[in-house]
Amino acid sequence: MEHITFYILLFVAEVLGTLGGFGSSILLVPIITYYFGFQQALLFTAAIHVVSNLWKVVLFRKGLLKQLLINFGIPSVIAVIIGALLSGFLADYIAEGVLGVFLTGLSLFLLLKPNLVVKPTRTNAAVGGGVSGFVAGFLGTGGAIRGLFLSAYDLNVSAFIATSAFIDLGVDASRFVVYLIQKPMIEGALGYVIPVIILSLAGNFIGKWLVDKINQKAFRYIVLSLVLIIGIVSIVKFFLGLPQ
Repeated sequence: MEHITFYILLFVAEVLGTLGGFGSSILLVPIITYYFGFQQALLFTAAIHVVSNLWKVVLFRKGLLKQLLINFGIPSVIAVIIGALLSGFLADYIAEGVLGVFLTGLSLFLLLKPNLVVKPTRTNAAVGGGVSGFVAGFLGTGGAIRGLFLSAYDLNVSAFIATSAFIDLGVDASRFVVYLIQKPMIEGALGYVIPVIILSLAGNFIGKWLVDKINQKAFRYIVLSLVLIIGIVSIVKFFLGLPQ
């Protein structure tokens, strides 16, 4: 089967994205970039993530915190549109390095301060939503940043994943429209649509099954550890990718 490795990596990314609660786009961007290129990856990952979060909304909808969705989601959608519009001017390797440093530093801080809880104020939610939304539009990988902010709220597992999925759905739908207007559709992408939907559904179900097997404290450490790994990988890629 053509691009079997791509499908395997896509499936693993979906499982980890559901388990981590911040979605799979930060894992999918480097995967799809390898096959299609960075600009197309932004568009394709947004489309995949819309499908992925539709499944999460169905699976975890009972845990939704509506007020946090409003306070966090509205700034996210506004900021993601701005970031997506500016994405065409992005210097790829510099932005990835900055993102890696940010993710590594913040995740380490929260791991070392396990009892830290950000007060669920409108200001804190707006800041977290705005930052994560802008980076999602600019880099295509803002879900991990949103996960860091939401994990600091010390939410239970169901509320964390449900609220994150609803926010992410609005964010990725918005940036997908902007990317679609700015960039051409991926040549040959239609052949990937059905396998991607099937793998997205399967990955989310398995991720949900794994979530049900762990407690809240372990879940928090898993989320932050995944983000830490992503941050370190981004830093390594930054140094290896510096122009000579």
